[in-house]
Amino acid sequence: MERLTSQTEHTNQTERETTGEEGVRTCPECESTSLSRSADGSEISCEDCGLILEEETIDRGPEWRAFNAAERDSKSRVGAPTTQTMHDKGLTTTIDWKNQDAYGRSLSSEKRSQMNRLRKWQERIRTKDAGERNLQFALSETDRMASALGVPRSVREVASVLYRRALEEDLIRGRSIEGVSTSTLYAACRMEGIPRSLDEIAAVSRVDRMEIGRTYRYISKELGLEMQPVDPKKYVPRFCSELELPEEVQSKANEIIDTTAEKGMLSGKSPTGYAAAAIYAAALLCNKKKTQREVANVAQVTEVTIRNRYQEQISAMGIHE
Repeated sequence: MERLTSQTEHTNQTERETTGEEGVRTCPECESTSLSRSADGSEISCEDCGLILEEETIDRGPEWRAFNAAERDSKSRVGAPTTQTMHDKGLTTTIDWKNQDAYGRSLSSEKRSQMNRLRKWQERIRTKDAGERNLQFALSETDRMASALGVPRSVREVASVLYRRALEEDLIRGRSIEGVSTSTLYAACRMEGIPRSLDEIAAVSRVDRMEIGRTYRYISKELGLEMQPVDPKKYVPRFCSELELPEEVQSKANEIIDTTAEKGMLSGKSPTGYAAAAIYAAALLCNKKKTQREVANVAQVTEVTIRNRYQEQISAMGIHE
């Protein structure tokens, strides 16, 4: 009991020595307040005199060692991270489709039949009600369309979160699952700065363009999504890449968009058509000519749109044909 009391008093005395009058921790050697913790969090030392105030020897890392990524993955004992793109957030279990035991030996016919029944019931119990079945179908549609559009994983995550919010606030009632999932994907593309036009979205969706636009406006309003107008320059790199145009054309197209936008010509114009016309004009100026039809096919706009925007842009820049 005496030893415990003396140890407690010693600890309290040390804390008083290393703490100033205002509660700021100081170095007991030089009374400096410039204390720092090491990168691994194991030591606290004084930056002025170098005294080590605390030293923690607990290793919070794994007990095994790995020298490459494959070895690290094989020894890791954690599962895949949770994801919003699956209705159960990836926390469910699955039964492997291989009819083999833990040693790689084939199962008997009786065991195979039993495993088939288990797989069937496993799939059935993953969705316990209509709401989860709705979510499962919607997220699978979102994943399918995102794969067809070639958008990154972050866009799929955002689209899944938006759909879950719409489902929680009962915004799907009276609307098709495909329409809402498509509109949330379109919104996610815009939010993540990877815009896709409504025509591109409609090309991979099972609903028409008009329904996507109508549902998108409704979802955006109800969820309070503050969407900024799409910058035509975000389309330029992708369109130039598909047209196999060099970097100088891309830079010139961005310059045309900036110059004409400052004069107020962008207001009310389709960003895809505006970007396509700027690329067409830049290709002509850089002597890398592309036909209006080639540019129109990549941007999914009409040749008339490109001609009209092109005439407006070269007039604003004072370029005469």
